[in-house]
Amino acid sequence: MPVDRQYQRIVKKRKRRRRVLFFLIIPILLIAFSAAGYGAYLYKKAETVFSNSYKDLDGREKSDKRTDVVDPEVDNVSVLFIGVDGSDSRDFGEKTRSDALMLATLNEKEKTVKLVSIPRDSYVYIPEVGYKTKINHAHFFGGPKATIETVEQTLDIPVDYYVKMNFYAFMDVIDALNGINVDVPYELSEKDAEDNHDAIHLQPGKQKLNGEEALALARTRKQDNDIERGKRQQEIIKAIMKKAVSANSVSKYDDIIEAIGSNMETNMTFDEMKALTSYGLNGKLDLETLSLAGEDDYIDGTYYWSLDDENLDEVSETLKDHLDLKEDFSMDQSQGDNDNGLE
Repeated sequence: MPVDRQYQRIVKKRKRRRRVLFFLIIPILLIAFSAAGYGAYLYKKAETVFSNSYKDLDGREKSDKRTDVVDPEVDNVSVLFIGVDGSDSRDFGEKTRSDALMLATLNEKEKTVKLVSIPRDSYVYIPEVGYKTKINHAHFFGGPKATIETVEQTLDIPVDYYVKMNFYAFMDVIDALNGINVDVPYELSEKDAEDNHDAIHLQPGKQKLNGEEALALARTRKQDNDIERGKRQQEIIKAIMKKAVSANSVSKYDDIIEAIGSNMETNMTFDEMKALTSYGLNGKLDLETLSLAGEDDYIDGTYYWSLDDENLDEVSETLKDHLDLKEDFSMDQSQGDNDNGLE
């Protein structure tokens, strides 16, 4: 049975929430905290917004792959960004899949960031249920905790923190910046934020996009695949960061912080998040993007992205080196039979 039929729709009467696409959190955190240099008001606003987003992850103090609790002020750390497919038109309550996953490793000494996109259809082992299926189902089965465990199992590195957001309010951030300049690879027609079909139509070429248009570019994969979509999302990160750190955008910081609202959930405290500012306060984010190679595959009629084992090992070693891990954190690679209860 398809996932959508298994979701229990939860109808709530509540004020419409602005929504934020997950991958914006890196530049937004840097912007919000650096805003402290422009006045106490902005700093206090950032403190309130991010403190209200804190959520204890079932008493988890550290990754099972760590011997000690990390401190981002002095340690290399990793952050998993989880974008879920919830929206006003997709009200699935807690039973959402992750629409996108990115894992960032941060090297404190070098002040560098490596960011790997994890295709949503990757065929991996999910410890929560004990068998292999699409990685985006982990969140459906057990929320951020199950997603973290699955990513640790797949990449064989500790996940220290997570940041979860739902789809869209990144449109507000881009609109607050008066748009971003990106290169659209091909002509496309895509849904808008509320899933209206073909509502957004873009021509190929370098151009300035507003929030809705940038969202459409970030979401589309009709003419390629998750790997290319991940690369486009990474380019959008860079475009947002470039625009956000420009002198002309300082006056927009209030609106950017407001755009986050109550849409972020994380196990990072405000003080821990403040430590991330050291990675971009010079106006430049030293960010290297990585991808997970693989190939299209079908198992019992269901589409999957089969990861290339050799490339997966190479990416894992790159991230371990970046985190400067000195010990072997490998987990038992127990495998289970595939269950096609979710598609």
